[in-house]
Amino acid sequence: MKSILSDLRLKYAERNWHETFKLVRRCMDKSRDVSKPCELLGRSLERLQEVLNVSSMNAMRSRLEMIARQQGMGFHITESTCYLTADLFYLEVVLLPCGGVEEVKVAPHGGSPVPSESLLQLLRSKNFADFSVKLERLVAQYNIPGDNDVKLKLFASLQHLGKDLQEISHLTKTPEDSDPEMNMINNRMIGCLIPGKEDCPLNIHFYTIPIEEMKTSVSHISGVEPVLQTAQVTVGPSNATHMLQTASVIPQPSQLDLQGFPVLMPLSEGPYETFPACFLLKLQPPIPMMLPFVKKLSQITDVTIPDVDLQWAPLPKLLLRGSQSASSHMETLDEQDTIYTVPLHGDVTHSYIFPGASWEVPAQRATVMDSIPFTHPAHVPPLLELLRHQCATNTLLRSCMCTSPGSLSGSACDLHFEILPESDTSFSVTFHRPNADSLAVLLVNISDSHQINCSLFGAGIGDSSVDEYVSSVLKRCMSVPVTLHALYSKLEQITSSPLSPSCRAATEAENEHSTPSITTVTNANTTLSQSAAVPEDSFTVSDSACYAMSVAKSELLSEINTSPAVNPYPFTPAVVFPHWMTNNGHLSKLI
Repeated sequence: MKSILSDLRLKYAERNWHETFKLVRRCMDKSRDVSKPCELLGRSLERLQEVLNVSSMNAMRSRLEMIARQQGMGFHITESTCYLTADLFYLEVVLLPCGGVEEVKVAPHGGSPVPSESLLQLLRSKNFADFSVKLERLVAQYNIPGDNDVKLKLFASLQHLGKDLQEISHLTKTPEDSDPEMNMINNRMIGCLIPGKEDCPLNIHFYTIPIEEMKTSVSHISGVEPVLQTAQVTVGPSNATHMLQTASVIPQPSQLDLQGFPVLMPLSEGPYETFPACFLLKLQPPIPMMLPFVKKLSQITDVTIPDVDLQWAPLPKLLLRGSQSASSHMETLDEQDTIYTVPLHGDVTHSYIFPGASWEVPAQRATVMDSIPFTHPAHVPPLLELLRHQCATNTLLRSCMCTSPGSLSGSACDLHFEILPESDTSFSVTFHRPNADSLAVLLVNISDSHQINCSLFGAGIGDSSVDEYVSSVLKRCMSVPVTLHALYSKLEQITSSPLSPSCRAATEAENEHSTPSITTVTNANTTLSQSAAVPEDSFTVSDSACYAMSVAKSELLSEINTSPAVNPYPFTPAVVFPHWMTNNGHLSKLI
């Protein structure tokens, strides 16, 4: 074997790489099994081409041919022009004698070739890796299911859908806001629509957050990245047949209904045809969605989302998967609960605990959705609004998981908070009040992405202006840690400010009414420990904590029950009181 290798090295030592490529190709053509070309030779050829500098027309042809084969496309050449072909489009690349690229065009089926500046620049800079990624997306854009006849009809249907969505976007008005771009993305019925081109599908930007304000309030948080939620409009196969449009469904002249939405032709009247396919909103990045929201998707579109394809897990776990910094800087408590540490400006550090027993119940299950099926342009606005709603919830919860690598080692937390689910549209935050031996609960209710309300509950807390203040801060920054930092400072100001005689009398009367006896505290602790199904000794806390629990039982319950959380979905029951009243074990461990 050594002798054979030595002879081969001597034989080809004086030959150039072009002759070596030709030899490898001849060996591949002589493969014994036509259905399975020699994979080893193929990989060797690819590795050789990847490391060689492209400095001639033949070298560029070889590289383009290899990329085309990797994407499952055809490859043809005519003099100085290379064609990368697929069923519904082809790429035309005009080469220069030195191996450079003069022009790149994309031609959809039945259309004229259109220059693509993005693909041209990638090839001119010889960035073949990004060119391959771009080409892969282009193949996916034109990857329409069915035979040739069905492909052409679905391709035409998708183009009609795109034109209708553009017209809807132009007809609908956008509410005024301080940030025009953010306002268009978050408030417009169709969001910020980016029209499709030959080399790029139609995209919708439908959700973003005020990242600059978060960066100015949160110290050195690597997990805070620009959030831009987009949806790519395409078409995909379906196990069931659906009626899809074969022409525009917006009658001319166009009309608006009472809500300001264009009137569209119903399925019984418009130009529709049955296909084994449906339109898709491909979400980038995918969105973790709770079960009630997934059900609502099907109610809007009347298209069943197969449960067998979905993998369910607690919502915080799914949110954690998208945050490497959070997963690498968290702690576990009792093998179920998870604690995240968040640094803020002013050398303030928060810790947030997510009790596993509360988040792992079936009602809090969620799944990651990467595409949403639909069949009509009228489905898009309500789908986007529902996706925004879930994104708002995810953004608030994920803000408690942002950590700072390297800045937390050995640091002690100043404040501790417990995050508990209350319903699919609300959660509560329990914390120790400043300058007081009692607890407070902030109930965060997300009616939709535009309506986020906060209610603060606790002994002696009855100022509605505090609720309004906290709600405005949360809606402005979309960060729970930033909001709680502002709330804590606000409560410190309130408790440290001198009271007027009338306020002092009212406070003393309230404290006298709410102060429990030893018997009351004992009974409250017994009831709490029984309802939590944990040993009594786990509630061995200070007298101040016992006082907080008795206040919760005697005062907070009635106050919260008179202020139910808004529930936008009638099929989802709303829980309107914090769980910490019946299970205070988690927070007591932190305090």
